[in-house]
Amino acid sequence: MSLSPHVASLTSARALIDGESGSLRAVTAMDLPILGGISIKRLLLSPGSIREPHWHANAHELTYCLRGDLLVSVLDDADGFSSFRISAGEMFFIRSGSLHHIENLGDDEAELIIAFSHENPEDFSLHAAFGAMTDAVLGNTYDLPAGEFAAISRDTNPVYIVAREGKATVPEGIDFEDPHKFAVEAQSPPIDSPAGSARLARKQFWPALEGLSMYSLRVTPEGMREPHWHPVTGELGYVVSGQARMTVMDPDGTTDTYGLTAGDVYFIPPAYPHHIEDTGDDPFHFLVFFDRSTPEDIGYRASATAYSREVLAATLGVAPADLPKLPFTPEDPLIVDRTNPRDP
Repeated sequence: MSLSPHVASLTSARALIDGESGSLRAVTAMDLPILGGISIKRLLLSPGSIREPHWHANAHELTYCLRGDLLVSVLDDADGFSSFRISAGEMFFIRSGSLHHIENLGDDEAELIIAFSHENPEDFSLHAAFGAMTDAVLGNTYDLPAGEFAAISRDTNPVYIVAREGKATVPEGIDFEDPHKFAVEAQSPPIDSPAGSARLARKQFWPALEGLSMYSLRVTPEGMREPHWHPVTGELGYVVSGQARMTVMDPDGTTDTYGLTAGDVYFIPPAYPHHIEDTGDDPFHFLVFFDRSTPEDIGYRASATAYSREVLAATLGVAPADLPKLPFTPEDPLIVDRTNPRDP
């Protein structure tokens, strides 16, 4: 595992729960102190298991399904309830404070990667919320005798994952489109070339988003994510598959170069220049989360186009005649061809 302050492993991260019904692992600022404005969790749900109804007090949630057949329900307010199905390559968005649950409907384990718009997200569970109130208060709430609630635990700790008894109750209409849901991998990639592709879950394509977005980035061994930075946006990436190398420069001028493999997460603070290059024999696939619904990029190619050759030569410490013939680039390509051998 890399010793970089920018990198952690999500697959072996701190477990909030780990048992027969599933597991929930987290990388927050408690685990990766450089995080700011964003964090990440990995949820595994066994068949018949449920991520208990819960809400986040200080963070929006953006979830990507890697595998599984799942029912998601969302109660946004007293009049706004919806249920929908999620499967591999689809995403859903939950606003801060909205009650929601995730239920495995399939016969196989489900896996989800979840980003939050806070470095230390706060959760409340329905289990804990019931436990905080007395039998009498619950009885008054539901017009029932207090004794009806005597069997309910007074425990105010979250249980995270619970096992369902019997078959799932599947509401009608869960296969209809829903504004909380976005089929990102079904999108025709706005960026696509032999060097790689990017599918974009951002507000331009998904109006429901607030404070979060995600790029599904694939780069081939013949490609490279050009050096760039995000002016006001932090970047938190999860490696789905493949091998890559990243270099990031800190404000003190030091550089940090590290390898990334499946299960790793990395964080780049706003405006830090960085690049990503495939180091394996197969394409890599990253889920790149941002702490804005519309992230902004500034790439090295467009940066060179913005200035005259005289300004660039003086800046880079060469004579104008010795400056490379940099191509005019009015819009950054995001992914470029790797025409030179990899650095050792």
